[in-house]
Amino acid sequence: MTYIVIKMDYMRFIALKVIILKLRFLQVKEAILSKLRDMKFIELEEKTMAEVLLLHHVLGRTKGIEAIADQLRDAGHTVHVPDLFDGCIFSSLEEGLGYVKEIGFGEVTARGVRAAGELSRDVVYAGFSLGVPAAQQLAQTREGARGALFFHACLPTSSFESQWPVDLPVQIHAMSADPFFVEDGDIDAARELVASADHAELFLYEGKEHLFTDSSIPAYDADATKLVIKRVLDFLA
Repeated sequence: MTYIVIKMDYMRFIALKVIILKLRFLQVKEAILSKLRDMKFIELEEKTMAEVLLLHHVLGRTKGIEAIADQLRDAGHTVHVPDLFDGCIFSSLEEGLGYVKEIGFGEVTARGVRAAGELSRDVVYAGFSLGVPAAQQLAQTREGARGALFFHACLPTSSFESQWPVDLPVQIHAMSADPFFVEDGDIDAARELVASADHAELFLYEGKEHLFTDSSIPAYDADATKLVIKRVLDFLA
């Protein structure tokens, strides 16, 4: 008979015993839960996490945009953040808008729409400012959408061929004195959307910054963004 001798110091021996005990505990725990389920003593609710297509704003796929995506991922959701600018990131709205004018606003929207092509239809479409047109088009016209999240912008529902699905949930977030949101008519479009849909909410935050949710730029408002994230996670739950 052949024997195998494993040499280890005392601390490694104790660590191994702890691992074995933990594995045994998990096996017993799962067996008990399974038995209780079979006996109808407990019911375990399976929580379905959301899949989100998040489309960035005019500065590109910044670290601030990635940070928001990561917070949603940390909550268990799957988040896709396509780069609509081919790696370009800008430090000012003027620079970003200059780039968009070169490639065309329509092309940016088309890139956002194409990004949904390989995803399932049960998706939450989220857009930040420049990313809203594509997100709204997808939510409003692509069958099977799970919901929509619009940040810093909103278009009239008449901008698209079909009307907003009355039972499709949507949240709209912006600052109450943001000139882009207020003076360009986005706030009116948002209020119209809220009035026409069964599950729509408009959240206005005190201030005048446009991209206040982006932690990588000076316009960032940490307190307002914290509340935005809380409301978004409640929406996705």
